[in-house]
Amino acid sequence: MAGRLYTKSHEWITVEGKSVTVGITDFAQSQLGDVVFLELPTTGRKLDAGESFGVVESVKAASDLYSPVAGRVTTVNEQLAAKPELINSDPYGEGWILKLELTGDLPKDFMDEATYKKSTESQS
Repeated sequence: MAGRLYTKSHEWITVEGKSVTVGITDFAQSQLGDVVFLELPTTGRKLDAGESFGVVESVKAASDLYSPVAGRVTTVNEQLAAKPELINSDPYGEGWILKLELTGDLPKDFMDEATYKKSTESQS
């Protein structure tokens, strides 16, 4: 499976072997507004698909972050503690949130970019 995949709850993933990088989408960050703080899990934590793993706080609201896959947290983006605005300025690059080691199968309900964009058109 190549490229970025998207969830209905506005997370994105990229998959390399058993390593999954997770972030929130450009649409999600634009709806949140300026991100001011993130509460993130500790390395080693096991997550189920759909489980809340943290919170993203913006000037507008606080929103839970959900793991799109089952896995163990291998890396948390430490830059976000000092620069949470990376979520706004570069959600698909420097603003990634965490990396997981996949422990289950990849769920089948991910969307490709075109399908995801279409799904957000009615929400903006």
